[in-house]
Amino acid sequence: MNHWLPFEWITAVRFLREGRLQTLFIVGGIAIGVGVIVFMSAMLAGLEANFIKRVLTSQPQIQLLTPDQIARPLRGGAGEFEDARVQRPSQRVISIDQWPKIRAQMLAMPEVTAVAPTMSGSALAVRGDASRAITLSGVEPDSYFKIVKVPDYVVAGEPRLTSEDIIIGIELAKDLGATVGDKLNIQAANGANRVLTISGLVDLGNKGVNQRASYVALRTAQSLLGMIGGVTTIDMTITDIYAAEAIAQRIQAANAVEADSWIKTNAQFFTAVQAQETSNTLIRLFVALSVAFGIAAVLIVSVIQRSKDIGILRAMGTSRGQILRVFLLQGGLLGFIGSLFGAAMGAFALVYWHSVARQADGSELFPLILERRLFILTALLATLTGLLAATAPALRAAKLDPVVAIRG
Repeated sequence: MNHWLPFEWITAVRFLREGRLQTLFIVGGIAIGVGVIVFMSAMLAGLEANFIKRVLTSQPQIQLLTPDQIARPLRGGAGEFEDARVQRPSQRVISIDQWPKIRAQMLAMPEVTAVAPTMSGSALAVRGDASRAITLSGVEPDSYFKIVKVPDYVVAGEPRLTSEDIIIGIELAKDLGATVGDKLNIQAANGANRVLTISGLVDLGNKGVNQRASYVALRTAQSLLGMIGGVTTIDMTITDIYAAEAIAQRIQAANAVEADSWIKTNAQFFTAVQAQETSNTLIRLFVALSVAFGIAAVLIVSVIQRSKDIGILRAMGTSRGQILRVFLLQGGLLGFIGSLFGAAMGAFALVYWHSVARQADGSELFPLILERRLFILTALLATLTGLLAATAPALRAAKLDPVVAIRG
């Protein structure tokens, strides 16, 4: 019935079937190892995706700002420079020079997916006797909402920004006793003021931010802050989020702007993501090593136990290469079969844990990410590990002298 199978396959499968207990143990060990790799990899990928989503949907990936106004040395009464005294000038809110040209250049870059000019400044929100300092952000909704997903954070009202609308944080609304449809008097430091209607309330996931955040139309902010036609920042998203710092440095070197990437402004978070990826890699490495040693140990025992069988096969004309391939096939089959069971175990454990692990508000702790690539790579890794682990026992078996092996 197996006349179509090569000799090496028939012999390898027969050896595995005859040592059922050993085979079951090693397949079980491989399955557990692969299950751990699949579970940890998928869970950490989900956590990373969740962290990145929370960070990068509430802020730009790269932000262009006006460069700092440079410090100037203080002069003495006689026109001489005073020793070692340099005063940093106050940083006035000024517009990015030739910002339409810079925006056009950014849009022409293949790495850039969205660009939005914004106007930011401080103002005072007044409603009746209550007043609060706010951060006023003037945006163009069509472009800005592609970068900062404000509509996703709207908990009341709608993300509408006409020249008469304002969107504010939920904590700011609570402090002012306001809700959707109420009027706010927005007063700037230069004396300009505007009565705007609350069109939506947003929850950005941070109480301090929710106490100050406010969004208005770009032209409204320019009018209030006395900078008609100007913008203070240009926000951007890119295709490769991990290349943000390199792209930001390149932009800064070529333009008279300061470029901040999300990696720079969230250094601690980025370090945590890198540490998580490193730990995931180490877990995979140590699990793979334990699996490899397990396979190698079982096959070495199998070679010792089957020395006489190997000697008889060699005496019957079986070549060293065939004996070598028999034991390599055993290692590869053990790794492949174990990976199938392990992948199923890891996927089941992940689905169960995803349904049980919840955040305080009842939402999912991490998105469920089960990519086909993960299972394919894990199966290949386990099979390759089995082949490598079987190399030493296979070489030992191939080098056995048939006469010595038969005599035992």
